[in-house]
Amino acid sequence: MAFSVIFSQKSFTCFSSFPHTLTRTNPLLPPSVRVVRAAAEPEAAAAKTEAAESGGSAEPAAAAKPKKPVFSMKKGQIVRVDKEKYLNSVNYLSVGHPPYYKGLDYIYEDRGEVLDLRIFDTGEYALVAWVGIPTAPAWLPTDMLIMSDSLKYERM
Repeated sequence: MAFSVIFSQKSFTCFSSFPHTLTRTNPLLPPSVRVVRAAAEPEAAAAKTEAAESGGSAEPAAAAKPKKPVFSMKKGQIVRVDKEKYLNSVNYLSVGHPPYYKGLDYIYEDRGEVLDLRIFDTGEYALVAWVGIPTAPAWLPTDMLIMSDSLKYERM
């Protein structure tokens, strides 16, 4: 889609033949710009008018609702992190902890609650917060989470 821009004479006062003292503009305001659609695509405009005349819609995909995603788990579910999958993941390697680091043991041993689920370009992720641990929630891939059936758990 092509656009053309029309600038007002106030935005370029240096090109004006009148002296600059006639109008006082606020220097904090951006110059006024008006965008006008160019008639460079007559085929698309003709197709839309033909569809409107025939009673059909030009874009049926935009009118249809997007499908609701299907998640592998649900919000509020209790989970733990699979230690082997996490230690071999990009998430762990990006942090730079040594393999013997004990500061993350709570994600393998304690229960975490799923707060939110999203599907990103790289897959399905869950926002997990750990119960009783004063730390920020983390987005983790759902394939490395172990689902728990009940709220009762034993610490490893």
